Amino acid sequence: MRTADILAALWPERCTGLVSVSGYLIGSQAAGRQPLPPAAELQWWYQYYFATERGRAGYDANRREFAKLIWHTASPQWHFDDATFDRTAASFDNPDHVDIVIDNYRWRLGLTEGEAQYDDLERRLAEGPVIGVPAITLEGDANGAPHPDPSAYAKKFSGTYSHRTVDGGIGHNLPQEAFAAAIIDVAGH
Repeated sequence: MRTADILAALWPERCTGLVSVSGYLIGSQAAGRQPLPPAAELQWWYQYYFATERGRAGYDANRREFAKLIWHTASPQWHFDDATFDRTAASFDNPDHVDIVIDNYRWRLGLTEGEAQYDDLERRLAEGPVIGVPAITLEGDANGAPHPDPSAYAKKFSGTYSHRTVDGGIGHNLPQEAFAAAIIDVAGH
């Protein structure tokens, strides 16, 4: 979703609309340095784990177990089966998977530098650009992952905009049919 938000903000001519889970997901290293209340910090425990070499080694050795833990935490009422999990887990075997994941979380905390060739884009993103294309944001009613209240980011959307809370015990992994319906709706604007 971050990539789609960034594309919609910086290159709106390439987007006819945006459907984004958990709202406005354009961040910056400056924002990542801001402390949160303790309960919110607890939700990000794995980000701090990944900041250590022990975290890198632990994730590398336990990719599937780690992902299952996060899936259960972020979507506590989702009773996925092994076949569903295994279809996604195959991507964890990519040789650069651990490096990409660890660098992503370390970058958010300012522990690693981005690539210099993208510094101008990072500066633009750090300003929190408004998204002007038609947009729908989605949140599950049982999302166990850290996420802001929709009112915190509503003003980041200047085009046709709506927020939907998907009911039914839906967590961070919104069901495909809810996401598909939102894409069809935003395409109609």
